[in-house]
Amino acid sequence: MSGPPIVKGTAAWRYFGDFRAGLLAGQVLVLQVAHPVVAAGVRDHSDYIEDPWTRLMRTAASLSIYIYGGPAGARYEADRLRALHRSFTGVDTDGRRYSALNPHAYAWVHATLVMVPVDTQRFYGTPMTPSELDEYYAQMCDVGRLLGLREQDLPSTWPEFERYYADMIDGFGPNETISTLFETIRTVKKPWRWLPDARWVRLQRWQYRGQMFVIRATLPPVLRDRLGLQWTDRDQRRFDRFRSAVRLAGGLVPVTSRSSLVRRIGRLNVWFRAHPRAYRFLAREW
Repeated sequence: MSGPPIVKGTAAWRYFGDFRAGLLAGQVLVLQVAHPVVAAGVRDHSDYIEDPWTRLMRTAASLSIYIYGGPAGARYEADRLRALHRSFTGVDTDGRRYSALNPHAYAWVHATLVMVPVDTQRFYGTPMTPSELDEYYAQMCDVGRLLGLREQDLPSTWPEFERYYADMIDGFGPNETISTLFETIRTVKKPWRWLPDARWVRLQRWQYRGQMFVIRATLPPVLRDRLGLQWTDRDQRRFDRFRSAVRLAGGLVPVTSRSSLVRRIGRLNVWFRAHPRAYRFLAREW
């Protein structure tokens, strides 16, 4: 199934860059590394432990190109990522060889990103209508094909995708990479060198508690239980109050403005790809 082009007013354009999606960054990371092949690849090849802030910004910049960078920008970024991941190979914890381009693992990573805007609206906004979900999913399948996914790697309709997503999560459980991720969230280094160490110690504790609370709140309950993450009725009431506040604040922002920052990042990254000298200069200064 092919969707309409991602242009102003379509479902992917409206929902993918919603600023509230940042609240699901921890959740989507957990879901991705719950897959054993992804877990092994992150363990062996990712630098998120040493520099999670830069890694997060690079991921956001890459995603912005697919949706808001136009067809040429999306194709360029897809080719770049496939070339990068081609070298990500190794041996998993069970002694089996893996590749980051394993079609099932590659499809799962894309599936988690497909779900982010849907969960964002479900938790913090207004859930998409069935027609919006159909259009959005068809558009994201087109993005998946740009990334190199085959027709058979993702279900053809949204209801089938929901069943696939639930079945995948039902097969996941604890692993070493998830534990390392939680420890990284607890001990993450300060994002800016100029931030005083004493202030960051306090902020670090706050961000850890906040991140883990939102992760526990938004993970599918079956996986949350398997990871041993406690969730109480009191926690649920706290989260309901929190997401009501986020929903209220987000509702004050016009729909077309909720994704404006990510749209600008997408266009800026396309410009950088066309001007590599400027990109290298900025990366060196950063």
